Amino acid sequence: MATHVQTVSGVDSDLRELATTVVSRAMKAGATAAESVVREGSEFSTVVRMGEVETLKESGSRAIGLRVFLGQSAASTYSSDFTEDGIRRLVSGAMDLAKVTSADAYSGIPEADQLGSLGDLQLYYDDVYSLPPEERIDYARRAEKAALETDARLKNSDGGSFDAATGHKVLANSHGFVGEYRRSYCSVSVAPIAQDDNGNMQRDYWFSLARTLSKLESAESVGREAARRTLRRLGSRKIASTQVPIVLDPMVAGSILDNVFDAVNGDAVYRQSSFLANMLGEKVAADNITVVDDGTIPGGFGTEPFDGEGIPTRRTVVIENGILKSYLLNTYTAKKLGLKTTGNASRGLAGTPGIGAGNFFLQKGDKTPQQIIAGIKQGLYVFQFLGFGVNLVTGDFSRGASGVWIENGELTYPVEEITVAGNLKDMLYNISEIGNDLQFRGSLASPTLRIDGMMIAGE
Repeated sequence: MATHVQTVSGVDSDLRELATTVVSRAMKAGATAAESVVREGSEFSTVVRMGEVETLKESGSRAIGLRVFLGQSAASTYSSDFTEDGIRRLVSGAMDLAKVTSADAYSGIPEADQLGSLGDLQLYYDDVYSLPPEERIDYARRAEKAALETDARLKNSDGGSFDAATGHKVLANSHGFVGEYRRSYCSVSVAPIAQDDNGNMQRDYWFSLARTLSKLESAESVGREAARRTLRRLGSRKIASTQVPIVLDPMVAGSILDNVFDAVNGDAVYRQSSFLANMLGEKVAADNITVVDDGTIPGGFGTEPFDGEGIPTRRTVVIENGILKSYLLNTYTAKKLGLKTTGNASRGLAGTPGIGAGNFFLQKGDKTPQQIIAGIKQGLYVFQFLGFGVNLVTGDFSRGASGVWIENGELTYPVEEITVAGNLKDMLYNISEIGNDLQFRGSLASPTLRIDGMMIAGE
């Protein structure tokens, strides 16, 4: 039985001690402030193609990063050398860089009273490596087998995969903050290839991702869903250019939500490179739109007990009933905008913190996807966007798409080689219906969406 209860081992203590020691040494070397992050992890990955193992990887890693401040000048270094000499070079390298770095009035670590860490958020389970290696490989093989056995037109595959990983992070700074947490995940995926009687081929995929093996979907169910998604592409046609409602599959709707995240990202806002800059308190979407960022959901894929600067994560309502309520900020962008951080700092081992989402989602509605489709006389159900045709400054949106044509409330034939175009400002107002099928398969999630007034460029 999986458990997220964890005892502290000597190795854990060593990582905490290392993080605090590096900070202490930086301060003794003359830094006015410092923070360090130590990461340790292990990973297993295998890909099986047509029943045979194609790749097999098992690895571990440990690394430490240091950021130091000399007044308002900052610099960072990182290393995987944990020896005494390696740590000495890490500290001296950061200090040397800080001496030649330009001052920035907004730089610095958070104030001490802002720091803290939430309790157990169910991010680590000890069962993700519980399967012996041969059974992990078999998980990938079973997913591929289930997909290929679904239909005779599924003749090939880009492979089935099984992955598992665990990680441990410690963050320490010169205010005395020391925070740490572990996390784990495992996943299974498969990408079958279908071929019709004319030799035309189509590919799609499906996957399951979980913190614990006990919540990972079965290999067979993932394989069958991947097969269904692939087969529905066979016989795709082109259509004439038109303007009709579109319905976005949750995975595709998530990409629209990703654009919203980019637009409320404090970096884009203070640079005035977002169409939502200077819009706090203004109406930016339809009344039915509420978007939330929540880094505290137990077991969530975007959950952390503290952000990349040691500030406790939280629940932030970004858009409420169409009104823009908050941007997502770290300490630096909050200072730039004269606001307070939302606990969304994200950082690697080196460099200044960026901004990352917690669990970023659009609240679900009350209609099933089938009910939404049934209400459309003519339209397009979109299950794939292609390319990157989004201008965050203007909101202009134009992306290649594939989907299924809707006729009299029914899904009819597959469509491809089309472009869907509009403007994100209008699209947020024109979301007329929201599905009840919100499901997290990552840190960002949206239910099915109906958007009216989109232009479809075809033949």
